[in-house]
Amino acid sequence: MRKTISVLVVCGAFLVGTAPAQAAPKDPVRVLKSTLIPGHGVRYTEIANWSDGVETSQAYDTKGVLQFGKKGLAAYDIASSAWDEEKDRVIYNGKATYYSGALAGELPKGKTWLEVPGGGGMPSEYDHVLDPTEPTTLSALLKKGGKSGNTVTGTITFGELRKVSAWFSRSDLRSWASDTEVSYKLTLSSAGLVSRLWSSYTAKGVSEGYEDFEGSTAIVDTRYTGWGAKVSVKTPSPKTVTE
Repeated sequence: MRKTISVLVVCGAFLVGTAPAQAAPKDPVRVLKSTLIPGHGVRYTEIANWSDGVETSQAYDTKGVLQFGKKGLAAYDIASSAWDEEKDRVIYNGKATYYSGALAGELPKGKTWLEVPGGGGMPSEYDHVLDPTEPTTLSALLKKGGKSGNTVTGTITFGELRKVSAWFSRSDLRSWASDTEVSYKLTLSSAGLVSRLWSSYTAKGVSEGYEDFEGSTAIVDTRYTGWGAKVSVKTPSPKTVTE
């Protein structure tokens, strides 16, 4: 009897010892950095809504491609359709930003693009203020948010964004009230990459030219696909560009 019990104990110990070990959770920042290869990037689709606190309506429907370089974002091509069917397109190549459509304003005859030196931040107040392709931004969102399953929910201020995000710091919103809060919900894929990012903020302390937006709320829902795929952003033909 004693021998039988010993055998069972040994067998039980063997079974416990050989149970498959659970994989360690992926570090999203480390996974992100592994995709930041020059000539590669990510695509996204986005719906931006506007609210005055009483009514909410769709403002923009956007599709974009972000191209990476050795130091992060190197270029992008973003096309948007507004609620009134106006279409905008913005291209950035690391040196200048090119605007077409309503964002370009009135152009000389034969020109369809306006070139502006610099750029690299969000094209308008309705684009995503949080850029999860930046390791510093993603790290801040993960640290400030609470994780439940594959989602991270939290808030971050414009002032905090200025410290960690080149995308935000180059935008027209960088001078708005520092205590403006952005609420967000970030969803991670099984690979540890951001697949969806919902965010919302109410504008206050806006800069000149945005007075009508004061007190309004922007709600942006962005979905990311094709992380690490090869992408190419081409600038407009010089013949179509004016400065």
